Amino acid sequence: MTRIAAFTGGISVPSARFRVRQYIPALRGEGIEIEEFASGFGKYPPRYRWARPFWALATLAERLPDVVMSHRYDAVLLQREIMSSFVTLEPLTARPRILDVDDAIFLQRGGGFAKRLAELSDKVICGNNYLAEWFGRWNVNVDVIPTAVDTERYFPNAKTKLPEQSQIIGWIGTSGNYKYLYGIEGALAKVMRAQPGTQLKVVGDQLPEFRHLSLDQVDFVSWSEAIEVQAIQSMDIGIMPLEDSPWARGKCSFKMLQYMATGLPVVVSPVGMNAEVLTLGELGIGATTEKQWIDGLIALLEDRTLRARFGAEGRSVAESSFSIRVVAPRLARSLRGE
Repeated sequence: MTRIAAFTGGISVPSARFRVRQYIPALRGEGIEIEEFASGFGKYPPRYRWARPFWALATLAERLPDVVMSHRYDAVLLQREIMSSFVTLEPLTARPRILDVDDAIFLQRGGGFAKRLAELSDKVICGNNYLAEWFGRWNVNVDVIPTAVDTERYFPNAKTKLPEQSQIIGWIGTSGNYKYLYGIEGALAKVMRAQPGTQLKVVGDQLPEFRHLSLDQVDFVSWSEAIEVQAIQSMDIGIMPLEDSPWARGKCSFKMLQYMATGLPVVVSPVGMNAEVLTLGELGIGATTEKQWIDGLIALLEDRTLRARFGAEGRSVAESSFSIRVVAPRLARSLRGE
């Protein structure tokens, strides 16, 4: 059994949950035992500047025993950096050292820390090809492994929606990404005028502040791990708008995969990995302009058969290409250095 110490940003951090923790049972079956060392103070600094020096000292003091402990393991997995946008204790961890990256962190603070982390590591695992192109400049040993979706947990709703029930366009994510949702607010408002009774469901950590959508048009659900699957199952269409920027191109399409695993058709910005996933089957619509967002959403809202066909294809692609059953063996081989 290969024992790996995994350093993550905290219990509630999505990347720790989906890039490390969800694989632990499946990797055990592959002969790899992961022990997660999750940050109690979090890898991200507090909002108030005066508190940041205290946070930094507390984080380093908390992490130092974990660093010492890492030398009892066969390898170390760093889920991004220990403290956001800095190299701190990483050089003191045991080797072989594997860096896992699922965001374009090289865009922060000039990217020097990302380059240094890559150079310190024996291997870099990237969530998509765009990230791999960047980190391949600093480390010749790069593997591309997407973020898996648990298709045994995320599955289509078995209940058939009644014709008189509202149709729901859904979005799930953190409030830090609301800016992408606000970017298509005008299109959503026009869709709802054209399709009376349609609602937007937002599953997030705080109430969004829309300018053109009224409160009765938006159903806000406070996110929790316990309700996230049920919330997605209640949707009719899943959306993932993005801007075409270097940061957005680094995203790993996870919310798109969540929708697909749950049997939803998707309308997404064809940016980065989103565009790659769209090519894998007739599972949704790529929308760049406001007109494309409006036309795509209305086409799906008006055609139940089209929604069902796209949803079934999306579910099939999620199972065949992005399920834990498929991705975990690839991750195991990478962690073993194969």
